[in-house]
Amino acid sequence: MGSRPPGLLFLTSLLHIWHCAGGQGSYTIDTVLLTIEPRNTVQSGTAVRLRCQVSVSHSNIPNLKHSFQLTRDDVPIYTKNATEDTVEYAINPARAADSGNYDCRVSVKSKAKASNSQKLDVKGLQTPTLHLTTLTPYENEEFKATCSAPEEKGPLIFQFYLRFRTGSPKVIKQLSQGGNSSTATLRLSHIGNCILYCDYEIRLVSGNQKSNSSKEAELIVKALHITPIINILPSNNLSEGDIIEVVCRVVTPPSNTEVFLTKDKVILKQVRAAALSHKFTVREDDSGELVCKAEWGSVQKETSQRITVRSLFSKPQLTVETTDVVEGDHFKLTCSVTIHDSNKIDKKTMQYSIFKDNTEVANTTTYFTVAQLSASGNYTCNATSHSLTRTIVKESQKYVVKVKVPVSEPVLSVVGGTLFLGKPFLLSCYSQRGTLPINYTLYQPRIPNDVKVVSKPGEKAIFNLTSITQISDIKNILCHATNSQLNPPMAGTGEQLLKWSNIIEPVSKPHLTTEPRMEDISEGYNMTLVCSVQSGSFPINFTWYRQRKGFLDYKISWKLKESHSISNVKGDHAGGYYCQCTNPANETKRSAIIIIGVKMAGWKKGLIAVFCLLFLMAIVLFLFYKKRLPKLKRRRTGTLSVKAASTKVQRLSLTQAEVNKAANATPGMMGKSIWSEHVSGSESDDNCSTSTLEKREPQYSEVQLRQADPSRVPVKQGTDTVHGEVRNSQQGVQEVADAASVEYAELNHDTNHQSDPSDHGYHSDPSNHGYHIANDDQPNDNSVSINCADDRE
Repeated sequence: MGSRPPGLLFLTSLLHIWHCAGGQGSYTIDTVLLTIEPRNTVQSGTAVRLRCQVSVSHSNIPNLKHSFQLTRDDVPIYTKNATEDTVEYAINPARAADSGNYDCRVSVKSKAKASNSQKLDVKGLQTPTLHLTTLTPYENEEFKATCSAPEEKGPLIFQFYLRFRTGSPKVIKQLSQGGNSSTATLRLSHIGNCILYCDYEIRLVSGNQKSNSSKEAELIVKALHITPIINILPSNNLSEGDIIEVVCRVVTPPSNTEVFLTKDKVILKQVRAAALSHKFTVREDDSGELVCKAEWGSVQKETSQRITVRSLFSKPQLTVETTDVVEGDHFKLTCSVTIHDSNKIDKKTMQYSIFKDNTEVANTTTYFTVAQLSASGNYTCNATSHSLTRTIVKESQKYVVKVKVPVSEPVLSVVGGTLFLGKPFLLSCYSQRGTLPINYTLYQPRIPNDVKVVSKPGEKAIFNLTSITQISDIKNILCHATNSQLNPPMAGTGEQLLKWSNIIEPVSKPHLTTEPRMEDISEGYNMTLVCSVQSGSFPINFTWYRQRKGFLDYKISWKLKESHSISNVKGDHAGGYYCQCTNPANETKRSAIIIIGVKMAGWKKGLIAVFCLLFLMAIVLFLFYKKRLPKLKRRRTGTLSVKAASTKVQRLSLTQAEVNKAANATPGMMGKSIWSEHVSGSESDDNCSTSTLEKREPQYSEVQLRQADPSRVPVKQGTDTVHGEVRNSQQGVQEVADAASVEYAELNHDTNHQSDPSDHGYHSDPSNHGYHIANDDQPNDNSVSINCADDRE
């Protein structure tokens, strides 16, 4: 043989070890087959065999075990574990109870599979048999009847039928038992012949099946003559104290017959014989029916007769003068009767006795005593009538006398010991002494009265109060306690609560004030927040808060007012403040919010006043300087306009330096801005175009120039040329300007006292030549440019 590869040999060994060690392998249940032999429908008594076979495919699993389970109508009837693939279950013989749907379920390890359901139908039921303990029972005599089907399987329902010679049968008994037999106890009251038979019914899932009827049994029901005869001697109409005799007799009774004499379901006498006799003295309450009863086995027959007993005198009655017997009071008991037949009863011969707890305390019709606690008890009285033929004694009903102990002054207290004003609380009203029951009545102003009845020892009257809001209301509470209509009630007042109860009054709404007053609070000083309440139980918790800042301070006080101080108040202390108060009543009250404004310190006010004054002065100076500054600027940078006295207009161009030089040369002239004046065409033959920055017509002031040189021509400086106008008068004499209209510009003199040597200006002539200088008061106009087309200018 060729050798296997080492790897394959190793793998085969591992698989073999795994199969041997774990016992695991692959498998599957192919089919489960259930068959019924000889067939699915058989007659009752046939032997039936159920065979269940399973087919399993597996990977060489040795000794594979199968778990078989047979069920009928889903109820397990047979189980078996086997290595074989087939099991059998025998039903021999098969009965109707075996009918149903059968299934077989097979489990292999963790897998299971069921067969198809097979229905077995067993036809036919056994005919039952009926057995009776007697065929000749007496009327109403009990006897036994047994119906059985020994070959059937339960549960069976048996029915017993009674049928007379004429008429249809009726069910007289129906029993459901688990076995195949049932016994019933029957009793027939109809005298004569009758027929009994039975059948049964089996309940299956497929439906109920009913058997045939048993053979009929004929019975003869005999009459039982044990009805008794009753005689009452001397008659039925009697008077109390009469002696009568009652005779009960049964004619030819069977053996073991019992005779009873009863009245109101009470046996007066009983004998096991054919007759009985009973003598007794009748009383008033003996009126009613006397019954004679004869009993033989379970059969009973009876006869009754009514007797009437007349009363010679009434039952005595015990009375008390007062219904409430209070300790220390006098009370009297009286025993009395009413005579009904004065011919037979003499009232004078009546005797009376009064008893307390069955002990005689008086042999008269009245009993008089002082009420003590020992006098309490059950009282009765007897009335006795004696005659030659009879003695009649009658007893009264019990009368319970309970000597009452007067109530003591009730004590008021708060349940729990603490009273919170404004909150509901329970008030206890209790009297230490007093016979129960005690009526407690609570009185409050403007509230309906409340009544509590206490009937148990140690119990207190508890009232629910909700309207006490002030301590003064407690004093108006009143509780009355009484247990007798004869004695006035005892009263307890609310003053007791003030002495013995812990009364907690909630704090009133707090009020927050400041010291000093809010309008007097200034920076740098101290401020005190005073929180006060009008009322409230101590201790009181005061808490101060500031809006948007929160908690400030907390104090526990035994006073109605507390304060919180803030030293060195600053501006940021301004704002809303409030306080809260609470006490053991656990009701927090909050004050209204006060808005505090902090005034500025005095030195700050003075500093601000000084600052404001200085600021106002600065504004005034600024406005004044702003108004004067343009004028000063125009004097320094203005354009000079000179007009000649002649009819022919002469225009000159003056530079700024020349103007300044002319101003320096003229002591009496104030420096101003010199503007050129545009002359109309009637005064000049030259055409000129004028460009100016201002719209207002310039004003002219006259200036004398003492060293003007008419031969000098205007000199341009840069691109700006200042033109002056010189007008010659027709007389050839220069017009002298009004000296009052000349102003000296010292500022120009100071700033422009040195002129550029390259500049050429007019020199003033000592002769009187008049010049008109244009002056404009507008501060924004600094220069004017005039272009002349005439070369002669």
